[in-house]
Amino acid sequence: MSAQPPPSSLPPEAPWHAGLRAARAHLKAGIALQVFALAVVLAYYWHPPTHALFVRLAELRLQTGLLLSIAGTALCGGVLPFIYLKANPETRHGYTWVSGVFFTLFWAYKGIEVDYWYRALAWMVGNDASVRTVFIKVLLDQLVYCPVWAVTITVLAYAWHNAGFRLAPLLADFRAGHWYWRQILPGVLANIGLWAPITAFVYALPLPLQLPLFDIVLMFYTLLIAHITQRKV
Repeated sequence: MSAQPPPSSLPPEAPWHAGLRAARAHLKAGIALQVFALAVVLAYYWHPPTHALFVRLAELRLQTGLLLSIAGTALCGGVLPFIYLKANPETRHGYTWVSGVFFTLFWAYKGIEVDYWYRALAWMVGNDASVRTVFIKVLLDQLVYCPVWAVTITVLAYAWHNAGFRLAPLLADFRAGHWYWRQILPGVLANIGLWAPITAFVYALPLPLQLPLFDIVLMFYTLLIAHITQRKV
């Protein structure tokens, strides 16, 4: 086999090309998650037993405050995906128990962050489910919160984990230039394709139910992406 040219000699891939490639790779999973989120919203408004269950969940959210936000997001984003990856023979060797603790703590923090973000949007834009309110929230979420902070901090966290929790590889990658263009923007573009419809469904629910729906979708999303990734190994 002929030797591959060094990475620096290859023309950089445009972020929109990388984002489109990632979106295509996860297209079926993304559509399934979008349909699932829509079904949850429709069930809340049109299926009385589901509505009653969600009302009780909303009451529990109001009683527990941040505690349920932390526990739910840590479980759905960290614990359950780690259990899946650790139980799968093809991925278990890439994830140690330190990985499990790290991802659980990371997503516990994200539970606090997302909870306060949803509260801030409700305070700034409104807490109704009108088309105008939902549309503005989706724009702020996908064009401000995600590209400035959410995607960036998540990419950094996972890159730090993949580097064995060493800062040197991250700093070297940053010093290579065009870091945001190469590492973050493709994820932002792919994120818009998948999560923009889902966030619309999230913001169509009352505030106490927005994070629980996010958590449920997050759980299936991480499990599906993990399954797709291990099939490519």
